[in-house]
Amino acid sequence: MSQTNETPQSPQPATAKRHRPVIAIDGPAGAGKSTLAAHLARRFGFLNLETGAMYRALALKAIENDLSFDEEAPLLDLAAYTRIALEPQAEGNRVLLDGQDVSRRVREADVTAAASKVSVHPRLRAWMVQQQQALGAGGGVVMEGRDIGTAVFPDAEVKIFLDAAPEVRGDRRYRQVTPSFQKFSGDYDESTTSAPDSQVSEQQRIKQEGIIRDMKERDERDRNRAESPLQAAVDAVILDSTTLSLDEVLARAEQIVRSHLPA
Repeated sequence: MSQTNETPQSPQPATAKRHRPVIAIDGPAGAGKSTLAAHLARRFGFLNLETGAMYRALALKAIENDLSFDEEAPLLDLAAYTRIALEPQAEGNRVLLDGQDVSRRVREADVTAAASKVSVHPRLRAWMVQQQQALGAGGGVVMEGRDIGTAVFPDAEVKIFLDAAPEVRGDRRYRQVTPSFQKFSGDYDESTTSAPDSQVSEQQRIKQEGIIRDMKERDERDRNRAESPLQAAVDAVILDSTTLSLDEVLARAEQIVRSHLPA
């Protein structure tokens, strides 16, 4: 994806008829959107586009350039000479920032927190929505983020809002970024549907609690921002994964997709 210097306009819903449908997956951080999107893309032969990675990549560049997340104009200037590319892989997207693979870095806590702050700016968000609409204009894609079904593709044929209790989501994210737990793939570890292991060291517990606290703060920012707040589209199917295993989530999502697609 290449950026331009054009001033972003307010995003408009796609009006041209698509040859293939768009599957929109929205939800808060740590709900398992990336895992679900990758699975549905493979299952139905669609392209998987993780739009949240675009915000995280730009946030990473802001960190590297020591920019304030609170000032929109410098961030827009930064975007003008930033190249972000998503390369779909079997287990998710490879994220390239100006040609460099930052797939792992953009999932670290400081970057995900920064992305939430960067994404509150209306003009920057409108610009990003335009890029995302262009990526999915032809259909045949699974797009996951926080406003796909409400702002990017409000006319998506399939809309799923994936949610879970913040404590469960925080525990999943902790395991995702902790080396001893990285044997689990993606952002959904079904072992986190139960309480955390009581044998976890105090230091690990403090880190885990910090991630959960940060996630709740991010939820608050995302749900209350002025531009495209995190919320389920009125026609989205809400899928709460708090007490579900990964297999159960995937099976229910497949049923939702099939029920919305032409026979």
